[in-house]
Amino acid sequence: MSVRPQIGGIRDTFAPWEDATARPLVRFDHVSKAFGGVSAVDGVDVSIYEREFFALLGPSGCGKTTLMRLLAGFETPDAGRILLEGRDIQDDPPHRRPVHMMFQAYALFPHLNVAQNIAFGLKRQGLGKADSAARVEEMLALVRLEGLGRRRIDQLSGGQRQRVALARAIAPRPRILLLDEPMAALDKKLREETQFELMSLQQSLGMTFMIVTHDQDEAMVVADRIAVMREGRIVQVGRPAEIYEAPADRYVAGFIGDINLFEARVTHSENGRVKLASDEGLFEAEGAGPVGKTAWVAVRPEKITVLTERPADLDRDAPNVVRGEIHDYGYLGDWTTYMVRMASGRTLRAARANATRALDRPLGVGDAVWLAFQPTSAVVLTR
Repeated sequence: MSVRPQIGGIRDTFAPWEDATARPLVRFDHVSKAFGGVSAVDGVDVSIYEREFFALLGPSGCGKTTLMRLLAGFETPDAGRILLEGRDIQDDPPHRRPVHMMFQAYALFPHLNVAQNIAFGLKRQGLGKADSAARVEEMLALVRLEGLGRRRIDQLSGGQRQRVALARAIAPRPRILLLDEPMAALDKKLREETQFELMSLQQSLGMTFMIVTHDQDEAMVVADRIAVMREGRIVQVGRPAEIYEAPADRYVAGFIGDINLFEARVTHSENGRVKLASDEGLFEAEGAGPVGKTAWVAVRPEKITVLTERPADLDRDAPNVVRGEIHDYGYLGDWTTYMVRMASGRTLRAARANATRALDRPLGVGDAVWLAFQPTSAVVLTR
């Protein structure tokens, strides 16, 4: 299961959601679900397309797992419809749906060996013994567990158990595979390796995957599109780069990666560029906003330049330049993150790439710095 370098190229051109004539594989049509009077899913309306790797991203309790369980048939909507290839599957029991779910805890059978675990779902499909054995061998090769078919589950590492659970889920060849926090039990390095392997597997199978995760980095790596959820609702759907670079609001901006927000008053808005003013300085950014109203300038730490002195060629009224003092920093190997305290007492975060192999640190706690960024590096949010 090697990483395929062409995945990025495939994703650059894969966008069925932009085709008005394309029919979704799965359609959530204003779906709602409550438990004990508390809304878990609130009017969700979203489509998932054939061969898409779709991610539901959000904090615990936002409704993402409930939405997945509704599709699998383990829960019933209180309102709305779930359509699979245009057909309402409301009355289809879980075992009649061409949907398989890989659980966070894997739910492997300890009394069965690896091959028997993988073959479990095939028996329910009525697959013959020879065909089932051939499918199991195919799955073992696909997830790089060749020769381990007779091994007991308790003899496997965490990563191997995850592969067995994945093989068991895809062996019946469902129309869509649901992954509920599938890498939560893996250590960081193995999780990162598995993310790319999962992408490669999805491409080679030509299957539709839907993953639930609260790990923003994981969603950004594996997904063609991400749906960010909050309190039972989807607040934004888009490609990872769209979600990161053009968040719909402050919630999405803060949930996806680190962000600095400057609250200011709009003084000018024209041709997709906004000028703003606040006690912390003057700002200019891309976007639109009503003049005289409050808005927020959002800029990512890595898009901020850290300077030890104000550039001499900058006008005193130049936008997007603020002064502060470093009060803490963290060395992360590839990046150094600086926590910069402004005169107002607010702390900003700036990141500098460690492009050279330098063991000394040019900046430290107590150093005065200027933070600057380009208007094209920031976006204006009005909510």
